[in-house]
Amino acid sequence: MLTLYFAPGASSMAPHIALHEIGVPFDARPISFHRQEQQSPAYLALNPEGKVPTLVIDGRPLTEVAAILFYLARRFPKAKLLPDGPEAEAQALSWMSFAASTLHPARRHGLDHAKAAYGLADARMAGRGWIFGSYSIADIHLFRLFWRFNNSLQPGANAFPNLAAHQERLLNRPAVQRTLEKEAAIGYELPA
Repeated sequence: MLTLYFAPGASSMAPHIALHEIGVPFDARPISFHRQEQQSPAYLALNPEGKVPTLVIDGRPLTEVAAILFYLARRFPKAKLLPDGPEAEAQALSWMSFAASTLHPARRHGLDHAKAAYGLADARMAGRGWIFGSYSIADIHLFRLFWRFNNSLQPGANAFPNLAAHQERLLNRPAVQRTLEKEAAIGYELPA
């Protein structure tokens, strides 16, 4: 059994989307930042860092977005969310590491810093529909980060044309729509 602990709109959105893409049953457990549920003793027993997401796999917790996405893609290969072969898998991990280390923290450093970081991603996406030619966990990870950046800092309609086109492609995916609907119904509690 899979249980996803998530906070609507937070980084946990990426594994939430992946679970909907895969189509396996899972228990979705929302965490409220306003009520500081991520600091509750029960949650800290699963994830001592008090962060989301946490994916509980048959009673065992797995944390960190990239690790959860990689696990899901490997465990459910029929979903085809990971490119084939060791080098391609390493490239997917490279993209997700770039997203986690460069894109994710960029927003906290202000619009100018974030624009520079997202400019790198936009340049890397030039001429691509998907990061690896077909939809993957790297696309899901990139989407969530750009979605948050775009909604919070509002860099301008034409600032990142390749990322904006990528976001539109993902917004047309039923799994993304389903995740956004479910998370919006719970309510976003994200800092500005």
